[in-house]
Amino acid sequence: MDWRADGILLAMRRHGETSAIIELFTESHGRHLGVVRGGASRKMAPLLQAGAQLDATWRARLSDHIGSYTVELKQGRAAEVMGDRIALAGLSAICALLSFALPERAAYPALYARTLAVLDNLGADRWAAAYLGWEMALLTDMGFGLDLSSCAATGSTEDLAYISPRTGRAVSRGSAGEWADRLLPLPPVLRGERSDLPGVVEGLGVTGHFLRTHLAASLGDRPLPVARQRLVDALARRASQERG
Repeated sequence: MDWRADGILLAMRRHGETSAIIELFTESHGRHLGVVRGGASRKMAPLLQAGAQLDATWRARLSDHIGSYTVELKQGRAAEVMGDRIALAGLSAICALLSFALPERAAYPALYARTLAVLDNLGADRWAAAYLGWEMALLTDMGFGLDLSSCAATGSTEDLAYISPRTGRAVSRGSAGEWADRLLPLPPVLRGERSDLPGVVEGLGVTGHFLRTHLAASLGDRPLPVARQRLVDALARRASQERG
């Protein structure tokens, strides 16, 4: 059994004295593990950095074996953003969330394409808004997408102001009634009305709720990767500086 594909390196851990096990996210094979012989060596360290784009060949005697990789570096993203703390935090958050959320060997081609686009524009204008959209896409592909198109109670598309923390459906102001204090506010950024950094931070508060209470809960209540919170904290600090 063998295949060859481009992939995003999500994580690496030592295996024995000299080898490493890597997690690669590819378009057709999803999150796929494999052993890199000599992967723990100093020579391989610059290549096996989270976020790197690799040309990988995977081989195994049987399809259900972990198999082994041979890899060549196509793009080392961590080095490219080393001077930008927020971009570097974003790269770490993306790789950590994918490693956390994706089932093994399940293909998500649309999410893979979106991930490439976000990683290739790290640090660019409106990157934070693109990252928020990426988290929304991750929730959707994992089965916990938000439906903000109309009110869950009335079907109205007017005056949508809240989100049900249980269903992820929008709720209009008039329909909320006495339940308003139990609902999540619907940030303007998620209605497509703003994309500034303070608005993005508000939106990440919403996606964070569903990542924690829905996605993480479905995976045995494991805590979300700390890399995501580091990114949110960094964006919040930058937003506070821009306000003031």
